[in-house]
Amino acid sequence: MILNSNVLVLNKLFVPVHITTVKRALCLLYSGIARAMDKNFRIFDFKSWSELSVEVGEEGIKTVDRIIKVPRVIVLITYDRLPRRHVRFSRYNIYLRDKNTCQYCGKVLSKSELNIDHVIPKSRGGKTTWTNVVLSCIECNRKKGGRLPEEAGMRLIRKPQKPRWSPIFMLKAEELKYEEWKPFFNLVDAAYWNTELDNE
Repeated sequence: MILNSNVLVLNKLFVPVHITTVKRALCLLYSGIARAMDKNFRIFDFKSWSELSVEVGEEGIKTVDRIIKVPRVIVLITYDRLPRRHVRFSRYNIYLRDKNTCQYCGKVLSKSELNIDHVIPKSRGGKTTWTNVVLSCIECNRKKGGRLPEEAGMRLIRKPQKPRWSPIFMLKAEELKYEEWKPFFNLVDAAYWNTELDNE
C-alpha cells in the first residue's frame, strides 16, 4: 500500500536522519513540521505540494478533489540534530576518528597510505577493538612490526578510544529504493568502509 511506503526524512541541514511512511510524512507536512522536497531540490509546504500536478509515471494519492503527489523526501524545518546511534566499529569510522593521521608520526595521509595497526599485536593477544586499533602509515607500521610501541621506541599521539559522536545515517545500496534519495548518500566504497569489523 502506497501510504505505508518509505519517505526519507532529512534534518534542516539536509542530513538524512530517519525513514518514515508516506502517511506519517503527509501528517508532518500538513502540520507544518516538515516541507516536501522534489527531485530538483525545491522545497514545498503542504498547500503548494498538494497543488503540484502528478506527472505520468509518478505516484499519487487520490483525495476527494485532487491527486496529491507522493513525497519521497521531506525536510524537518526545526530539527538540526542527529539521532544517537551505535557507532559502528568500521574502517570508515576508525579513519574518521583518527582524522586520516598516523597515530605514531602525526602525518596526515590519504586512505591508501594508511593502514590499521593493533597497538598490542594480535600475535600477543591484542584484540580488534576501538581501544586497541589506530591508523598507522606504512613506514611506522613496518618499524613497529609485531612489537608494542614502547619496545619499538614509538609513542602514540593519542590513546585510542571509542568515539562519542553520532554516526551519519547510512543506507545499504539495496535500501536506496528511490532516485530522489540518491543525492543524500555517497555509496562509493561503502561496503568496505562501513562493514562492522570482527572483534577477534
